[in-house]
Amino acid sequence: MRSLPLRRIALVWALVFAASCRNPQADALIAEQMREIGDELNNARQETSGLHEQIDSLRMVVARQDTLLRQLAGMAGVPVPPR
Repeated sequence: MRSLPLRRIALVWALVFAASCRNPQADALIAEQMREIGDELNNARQETSGLHEQIDSLRMVVARQDTLLRQLAGMAGVPVPPR
């Protein structure tokens, strides 16, 4: 009678062992995909940073032009509405 529980335990351990084995090739593919995702995220961050720099530069140009137009309007005597 004692061998029946031992067989069940051995069967359970064998099933657990078989279920825990993973394919190394699948793990390598997942690791490669994770690296690619990381690279794409870095590229997106760099592009976002470049776009922020362009926006800041354009804001400065608009501010200079706004100042110049206000000065010209003031010299010409044209009333400029407040912002």
